[in-house]
Amino acid sequence: MRDLRSFSKIFLYNSRIDFRKSINGLVQIVKYELELNPLEEGLFVFVARNRCAIKILYFDLSGFALWYKRLEKEKFKMPKPNNEKHILSSHELYMILNGYDVFKSRP
Repeated sequence: MRDLRSFSKIFLYNSRIDFRKSINGLVQIVKYELELNPLEEGLFVFVARNRCAIKILYFDLSGFALWYKRLEKEKFKMPKPNNEKHILSSHELYMILNGYDVFKSRP
């Protein structure tokens, strides 16, 4: 697993998705809905409808990797779904993964 700071760009896909999708389905979302190249240096973050789980997709030169984190009692703090992509810093993603609401404190 790579350190979050090693990624040049982190994209949050802020729309509802079928969370049963795995690598191939998420790659298709990156290509056709975000209109980005999933093979470039970047993390792609997807949030479950109920905001209790996050999937993070990236390409590491030998293949795709998928991280999954599920909360048992709390929910991740996210803006309302609006079909937009948000660019995050590694620090913001770290804060989200640890339960902070980085969207309320943005300028």
